[in-house]
Amino acid sequence: MQATALYNNSIVFEFISPQCIRQIDFPWKATVRESVAKICANFPESYWLDIDNTARWPSEFQEAIAKDGWLGIMMPSEYGGSELGLADATVMMQTIAESGGGYTASSSVHMNIFGLAPVVKYGNEEQKRRFLVPLIEGKERACFAVTEPNTGLDTLRLQSLATREGDGYVLKGSKIWTSTAQVAEKILILVRTTALEDVKKPSEGLTLFYTDLDRTQVSVTEIKKMGRAAVDTNQLYFDGWRIPAADRIGNEGEGFKMIMHGMNAERILLSGEAVGIGYAALRHASNYARERIVFGRPIGKNQGISHPLAKSWCQLESTRLMIMQAAKMWDEGYASGEYANAVKYLAGENAFTACETAVCSMGGMGYAKEYHVERFLREVIIPRLAPVSREMCLNYIAEKVLDQPRSY
Repeated sequence: MQATALYNNSIVFEFISPQCIRQIDFPWKATVRESVAKICANFPESYWLDIDNTARWPSEFQEAIAKDGWLGIMMPSEYGGSELGLADATVMMQTIAESGGGYTASSSVHMNIFGLAPVVKYGNEEQKRRFLVPLIEGKERACFAVTEPNTGLDTLRLQSLATREGDGYVLKGSKIWTSTAQVAEKILILVRTTALEDVKKPSEGLTLFYTDLDRTQVSVTEIKKMGRAAVDTNQLYFDGWRIPAADRIGNEGEGFKMIMHGMNAERILLSGEAVGIGYAALRHASNYARERIVFGRPIGKNQGISHPLAKSWCQLESTRLMIMQAAKMWDEGYASGEYANAVKYLAGENAFTACETAVCSMGGMGYAKEYHVERFLREVIIPRLAPVSREMCLNYIAEKVLDQPRSY
């Protein structure tokens, strides 16, 4: 990547390899973007097309990211991490998605990047040594289990129960939409240690564990999906699953505040991934519009083609800049809930529009797998749905920013 211009202390970077549409980047993030892009260049879009067609876990990519230490980008240095901020991690994840890997690529490392934030903040020293080091080295993979079949976004109503027995706990219940459980060695799971009917407030009685995902005690059933076939999503059932008390993170009954610590960070990180996949689609459509000749001229000469593409760039770039502001606020310790929800909403909507525009601009070729944009369109629906819906993002902003009465 090379600097091509300087505007108000921001540098416009253009990848030497054709992996990125031109963007205004902050100089202090250029090293992250360039370094990650070099790794991604070894995994062309043909690799991701094959991964998607065969639903094969992208182990080679994950190993390459781990080898260069990127799985520890936000982790403390004493455990092998780089101790960088959320803004750096967001640039990293945007670059991965934008390289052509889309959500398949970013999801293969996503949990390792942010998922153990509760362990970093609330775990004891022994747990940090035991859990963080192998995760950063890429020797262990983790999955995250919170949502249950009967609760959805109503997390406080979850029913799965952990009962104390001797030096451990016995778990009974179920989880759904748990990604990477087919390949993960570890699981971060939120369950009740006090039944819902026995607590004064629903936020009480929830406890967090990080433990081995023992498939002899846990049934893991894959859910077939519209997109992102290579990164599995699952439903889990367990009845009599025994785990050691040493794998409990923090105190009993304080699990909800622990997962809340990482929720805004996750929304910001996912927003970066969404913008990345939007830019990937826009790159394909822009190239196609320049090269496709119909009636003796490039179709990009028609404003019916070029204007929607230009509009998508405006939407993606403004969203990206707001994401950087949200990440910077989080890194500096400010309450960033309104920004985290705003960028989650904007990124999901604008990335979807960019991918839809790309498919339509390319016509029949946009519907062909070999041109990749149909894969991006199938995957970009994810940030409109998860980990929180666009409607819930707007609910938060209406209530917390605009002082409207709570609607749910």
